Amino acid sequence: MNLLFIGDIFGSPGRSFLKALLPELIQSRGINLTIANGENAAGGAGLTEAVAQELFSMGVDVITSGNHIWNQKEIYPLIDTEDRILRPANYPPGVPGRGSGIYTAGDGTAVGVVNVCGRVFSPQNFDCPFRALDAEIEKIRAVTPIVVIDFHGEASSEKIAAGWYVDGRASAFLGTHTHVQTADEIILPNGTAYITDAGMTGSYEGVIGAKRETVLKHFLTQLPVRLEPCKGKRQLCAVHCVIHPSGRAEKVERILVREQNRLDYA
Repeated sequence: MNLLFIGDIFGSPGRSFLKALLPELIQSRGINLTIANGENAAGGAGLTEAVAQELFSMGVDVITSGNHIWNQKEIYPLIDTEDRILRPANYPPGVPGRGSGIYTAGDGTAVGVVNVCGRVFSPQNFDCPFRALDAEIEKIRAVTPIVVIDFHGEASSEKIAAGWYVDGRASAFLGTHTHVQTADEIILPNGTAYITDAGMTGSYEGVIGAKRETVLKHFLTQLPVRLEPCKGKRQLCAVHCVIHPSGRAEKVERILVREQNRLDYA
């Protein structure tokens, strides 16, 4: 089974570049299931129904998220009814939506997807992501041996520790949130494909996707600012995993495609 995971999509620059590249990626690599982190896909903060449907129409099968998923208020009713959108499983009980799901890939394979948030350096008081993973993995593996994790976290150490924690119980552990792709992709000894951060799909001429001048103003003045997507040259960050029917990863490859020529676009 060929899995494609798209790193954090940041606003319209990320969506437009993904739209241009995704069909060819899916066809050339024989992708059976595409997962994308979409928590910043709507204007750089949150997700709306229109943006979610746009991503689905491009070929994204499942949208994972993180702590910014609630920034657009219309997500609250949508996330309760659209099972292709996940929020972190380690939010407290009673929060809208779901933290995992089982999906049918294009080749008929059942794939479990889990979304959790890290706690280190997080302003939210999440439940323990390690224990949340225990519960979600056990539930999924009762149905399918293929388990894919989006671990949305700030600290590399926490993500590395969690990767070792699930080695052999998950097929792929894909870190998100920092928007900087790491060069540490590996198949761990017991068969889990791992990367600390899949990276960001958006403008690389900004600061992790946002306008440079806005971010610099915040650092220089410490005043609150509204982050908006940068409209410079764009990149796509992704990870391609090949997973055996047993659930063991056979291949992990990070993908970075950068736009070389500036384009004017809305």
